[in-house]
Order: sequence, then structure tokens, then C-alpha cells
Amino acid sequence: MEKRRHQRMEVDNLNVDISDGVGFFGGTISDLSRFGIKVDNLPKRLDDNAKQLSIVISGKGKNFKIKARPRWTVRQPISKSVGIEIVNAPFGWTEFVMDFEPTRDEAWGEIHI
Repeated sequence: MEKRRHQRMEVDNLNVDISDGVGFFGGTISDLSRFGIKVDNLPKRLDDNAKQLSIVISGKGKNFKIKARPRWTVRQPISKSVGIEIVNAPFGWTEFVMDFEPTRDEAWGEIHI
């Protein structure tokens, strides 16, 4: 059962730098919503049990500094993916995310009979 409250949108070309309070790590965002992101290609050294993460998201000529917390982790052989809940987003984040939402035409498409 899907527990998400907000629509997730797949994205390309968004980079993320994450600090767990000990180290600083880079990854890529594969999907996002107004209140969460999925980050792939993170090093295994990232402490996904940290209470708080400091994140910088870069893309489309914009940068956002965000406070967040990890919600789940999937480990791969040489990296991991982490689902992250956004705790404190800066002004402009919601508008930035809305730019990735499908237009009305893309969401519904046409039906031909």
C-alpha cells in the first residue's frame, strides 16, 4: 500500500550534497515531492540513522539548503539509496517542485474512441 501523501515526480540532473554531521557526501535525486526526496548513489559511509541531515540541492540554476531526516534505506553492493523527509524547506522550494509537476495535458492525455 502506498503511504505517500504527496505526488512523487521523477527528475533528472538534480545533485545533492548531504552532511550527516560527521561527513559530507554527494548523490543524485531520482524523485521528489514537496516534502521528500529519494537520493541514489550515496556512499555506504553516510549515517542513515542520523537524527538530522543538512542537504544542499542543486539544479536548474538554483540551490536549496534544507534540513531533513532519513526515513528508509536500500543498500546496494557499492552504494545506497535513501528516502528523505524534508523537515524545513526554504522559500521557493514548493515553486521549484511545482515546475516538475506534469501539465494538465500530460497528466490526463487524450482518449480516442
